[in-house]
Amino acid sequence: MADRERNDLIISWLTVSFAFAWIGLGIFSVNGVSDFITQLAVMLVAVGTGFILHELAHKYVAIHYGAKAEFRAWRQGLLLAIGLAIFTNGSFVFAAPGAVYVFGKSITVKENGHISIAGPITNLLVVLLFGLLLALTNPTEFLAQIIISAMYVNFFLAAFNLLPIFPLDGSKVFMWNKGAWVLTMLIAASGVLFFKFYLAIFSIL
Repeated sequence: MADRERNDLIISWLTVSFAFAWIGLGIFSVNGVSDFITQLAVMLVAVGTGFILHELAHKYVAIHYGAKAEFRAWRQGLLLAIGLAIFTNGSFVFAAPGAVYVFGKSITVKENGHISIAGPITNLLVVLLFGLLLALTNPTEFLAQIIISAMYVNFFLAAFNLLPIFPLDGSKVFMWNKGAWVLTMLIAASGVLFFKFYLAIFSIL
């Protein structure tokens, strides 16, 4: 991985983590900055498992198909992520601070669909892994907070990226296979909308 790609991933990871931390707690909470810093630490782990693995899944599936692929941060998207989190008083995260650019080979619609769906599917697999960790262990309160936050963030990232709006993943998955798009979107969106239900299922396993 080139230095620029690694730096762009790190900057994007930190930006999205900040946005989620602001939404999760907000700088104007009762205990102010100290609570925000704690929430940021939680989100660095939660977003790290979601955002970074999501982008790497795109990259390595593209490489599997013989293409070159690199993540590039979108500066306007980084500013938008921070701006919307702050100016909407922590009510929305714009989770598209960059993208994996595929080049060097002509990619078919099917291959592009596979590359695009790899990110959201990775998020859903991470949800499953953290859910099983929650079910099979007895985590401390802080570790449980990290696990639960990681589950929600991964559901959100999957659902957001599956929106059928170009250039999000959903537009390319929808073009390739509408059935695959519907199935993955239903799982991801239901995870966001009915997160407490999913959490209850894993808690009683």
